Amino acid sequence: MASNKKLLVLPGDGIGPEVVGEVRRIVDWMDQRRHVSFDISEGLVGGASIDAHGTPLTDETMAEAMNVDAVLFGSIGGPKWETLPFNSQPERGLLRLRKEMDLFANLRPAMVFDALADASSLKHELVAGLDIMILRELTGGVYFGEPRGIETLPSGERRGFNTQSYTESEIERVARVGFELAQKRNGKLCSVEKANVMESGVLWREVVSSIAGDYPDVTLSHMYADNCAMQIVRNPKQFDVIVTDNLFGDILSDCAAMLTGSLGMLPSASLGAEDPTTGRRMALYEPVHGSAPDIAGQGKANPLAEVLSFAMLLRYSFDMGEDADIIEAAVGNVLGAGIRTADIAAPGQTAISTSEMGTALLKELDKLAA
Repeated sequence: MASNKKLLVLPGDGIGPEVVGEVRRIVDWMDQRRHVSFDISEGLVGGASIDAHGTPLTDETMAEAMNVDAVLFGSIGGPKWETLPFNSQPERGLLRLRKEMDLFANLRPAMVFDALADASSLKHELVAGLDIMILRELTGGVYFGEPRGIETLPSGERRGFNTQSYTESEIERVARVGFELAQKRNGKLCSVEKANVMESGVLWREVVSSIAGDYPDVTLSHMYADNCAMQIVRNPKQFDVIVTDNLFGDILSDCAAMLTGSLGMLPSASLGAEDPTTGRRMALYEPVHGSAPDIAGQGKANPLAEVLSFAMLLRYSFDMGEDADIIEAAVGNVLGAGIRTADIAAPGQTAISTSEMGTALLKELDKLAA
């Protein structure tokens, strides 16, 4: 019997196929031990799609992404394709997925597992127990605004330009997701922009403030983006949920990522609007880390960000919170046992391979499911 949980897997480039492969092992484990099955299809994206089809994302794969319940994404890009024209590079495949699926809300948790508190570049007491959710608007702002381009001025000098642009509705919908997340967490939302120097920031602050009354159980604060970057490394535990635009969210979430000790530990979810009739919400889940071409194919990649992305997929797309909790607990227990891939190994610690980390997780899952 076919499963009603339709999942498209796009491993992509670099270490993507390796880390996605470890999630596939967990999917098989869930089928056997939790009696949960998925209707899984797999496609090409990025450089892999360019090599096979001449485009970073085919129309057929795009159409399939529009008709599944969730997309699990690996990583994209690499030096092999860097000389291609800008609009033909691998990253355009991911941007097309985000845009056409209208994945406007990007959730990037920065959570420090107890066993990794000493792996952070900050002091132990600053990051131990850290749990921040950064909500990044994903389909607007300077990355998509028009006009944009590179032109030659009458003087002969070249000028590059991009447009930072947001509508009230774009701001409101992502802000409401932020308020709803805060309601389910610790009740604090910090809205981040540059209202002191940018008109788009002024509008952002006005819109977020105007809907705060709909969420009386959430405490709203505002912060300029540059101050927020400083506060993230000065006193990160002051934050619960941060909501911000595309550009600032890109920068701040990577900054927060390093508080956890490694980009290899951080998952993300990109969500669309909920269909009022069916309740279905388009969604794509991916690790924050890149394709790491320098270690691709060597079995050195940390699969935990991909695994945690899958846990987010279970939680947000399939309402399978208990299963997500088990996977997250398995990750915590494995780390607590001192098991490490190279990116999170302390000096003197023996690093294990990608597949060995996957095996350790499966053994821990067996214990938790017993």
